[in-house]
Amino acid sequence: MVAPGRLLALEGIDGSGKSTQARALAAALGALLTHEPGATALGTALRHLLLAPDAPPVSLRAEALLMAADRAEHVELVVAPALARGQWVVSDRFSGSTLAYQGYGRGLRTDELRPVIEWAANGLAADLSVLIDVPVAVAQGRLAQTAPDRLERLGPAFAQRVREGFLSLAGADPTGWVVVDGTLDPPALTARILAVVHERLGDPAEQAR
Repeated sequence: MVAPGRLLALEGIDGSGKSTQARALAAALGALLTHEPGATALGTALRHLLLAPDAPPVSLRAEALLMAADRAEHVELVVAPALARGQWVVSDRFSGSTLAYQGYGRGLRTDELRPVIEWAANGLAADLSVLIDVPVAVAQGRLAQTAPDRLERLGPAFAQRVREGFLSLAGADPTGWVVVDGTLDPPALTARILAVVHERLGDPAEQAR
């Protein structure tokens, strides 16, 4: 019988460096790299509706439901099959991002969002969520040379609420989350994350033997 894989979620505000670290972590672990939103055909269309600056505006509840639809498709078509094969998965964003962005950032009630998130993911939760934490000013500086998407255009006050939301989520669940300093040099940060993953979950290469 194949042992189920593990799901690692890399979380953080835009400009935190989580996408770079997700790629590095997946490569180091030999894991499947994926992302939200937009990892499926439906998700690509939803990502445009959610983030493209030229897309028509959507209400806050509709935004949250579109995020949930992306996750439902992502879990069904990408994440769950990989885990069932015994493969480890590294996702650039997962459920924590919906709570932080649509909950703390947008002001929707997290107690109402949680059951929607859990239903969309068919009960699947990350085995470990890694919050790459950086001050908003640092993140904004990193994003200064990029074309902002719709959420990035909401500015530093929104980003601060999202950051505080992530820190609150991590503080409430120290077993399921770990917070790392995103201002470290990228190689040092990768080493730190990899050490925590091995400490918490072991090594996929050893578990496959």
